[in-house]
Amino acid sequence: MIRKNQHLLNLINCGLDMVLIFISYLFSVWLWLGVYRQNLENPAVQLLGSRTILAAVGYAVVMVVIFYAFRLYGSFRFTRIGSEIFTLIQANALGILLLTMGLYFSHLIDFSRGVLALFFITSSLLLILKRVVLRTILQRLRMLGYNQKHVLIVGNGSLAQKYADTLRSNRQYGLNIMGYLAASPREGIGEHLGRYEDLPRLLNGPQVDEVVVALEPHEIDFLVQVISWCEKGGVRTSIIPFYNDYIPARPTVEIMGSVKLLNIRSIPLDDLFNACLKRSLDIVGSLVLILLTSPIMLIAAIGVRLSGPGPILFRQQRVGLNKQLFTMYKFRSMRVNDTQQTGWSTNQDNRKTLFGSLIRKTSIDELPQFFNVLKGDMSLIGPRPEIPYFVEQFKETIPLYMVKHQVRPGITGWAQVHGLRGDTSIEERIRYDLWYIENWSVWLDVKILFMTIFGGLVNKEKLNLSKDSK
Repeated sequence: MIRKNQHLLNLINCGLDMVLIFISYLFSVWLWLGVYRQNLENPAVQLLGSRTILAAVGYAVVMVVIFYAFRLYGSFRFTRIGSEIFTLIQANALGILLLTMGLYFSHLIDFSRGVLALFFITSSLLLILKRVVLRTILQRLRMLGYNQKHVLIVGNGSLAQKYADTLRSNRQYGLNIMGYLAASPREGIGEHLGRYEDLPRLLNGPQVDEVVVALEPHEIDFLVQVISWCEKGGVRTSIIPFYNDYIPARPTVEIMGSVKLLNIRSIPLDDLFNACLKRSLDIVGSLVLILLTSPIMLIAAIGVRLSGPGPILFRQQRVGLNKQLFTMYKFRSMRVNDTQQTGWSTNQDNRKTLFGSLIRKTSIDELPQFFNVLKGDMSLIGPRPEIPYFVEQFKETIPLYMVKHQVRPGITGWAQVHGLRGDTSIEERIRYDLWYIENWSVWLDVKILFMTIFGGLVNKEKLNLSKDSK
């Protein structure tokens, strides 16, 4: 039943997309040429007869094909709305590009570019709005018990428990746990429907949409038989591997003859194009930011010099890409002390000068790091680098801590814009840093940059107004 519902939903999605694209074109022509420009001689207006309607329908059909190629029709139960919107905009941009090329080769070079731009904006907004509304309606229906997928769990260990807890706390997924199979019953997962040997009987009974295999390491011998039964029953099978906690969000599978290698630390920035793109943006961005902030840096340098004896710039060894050491620059915000290479900065730190406390509060002390970015030691966006003294400690006590060194450290990052900076939990920082590394994209960097500008520059660090700080 769920498959029939999904097929019907896909058809409705296609039909609505075609209608919205068609309406968007007519609206764009009317608004731009009829209302704004009052240019009724433009080819876009003159083609508003039957030929234009047929052309618009044809373009809508082409766009649906493009959307299908971009996998925009299917189940999006577990996909973030932002990811779906980004894919839709990419597909729509490709459609506009093809339309522009078609107009050029048809010698309609005086076709209104304003109409095309407005058409792209209008169609994108309408298509996004439709998907947001449709997703919201489906989530509400699933939470009410409709449009459910019936899931059978094989196993009753910690992985099965974690999976069941996830579904219960995310009812909008629309996944209903029928029960579980295991050698013995266990509370908290659901109804115990029998042992593993009972799986063929259950697959021949009530409708099972999916079997989720969550076997523990000592039960791995059952895996081959369980998969065989599921394939014989024609039921979709998903596996939660017992090494689940070590797998990134997007693992890479490499084929070597008949051997499949699961690369658990393959990241988007391993791709040469992505790495070159990020580095190019860092170079351009750091140059622009150095020029824009040079007056502020000049004032900060004078303020540091007047705040007390010592150098204007604070230089400190940090651990960067591939665990290589580099010298990171900051405006000095503390008095010269014996613990500056190993000491941990806290919220109330008597080593800070009054002026240093101010520039730390507003993140002005970080501005010299733009030169680190330009040199290639750092990136504008990435995990914050740490001093070697603490890296040696954290790598022994915090799981996956050293993974952050697969990318260049950054001036700001996903953890920092979520308030994890200064004297905060290292475990939480690493969790956010790993998510950023595994899900990197140019648009994520842009998002972090805007979040930093509109909320991440002023931190929660308190100003040190004590006499000792002056």
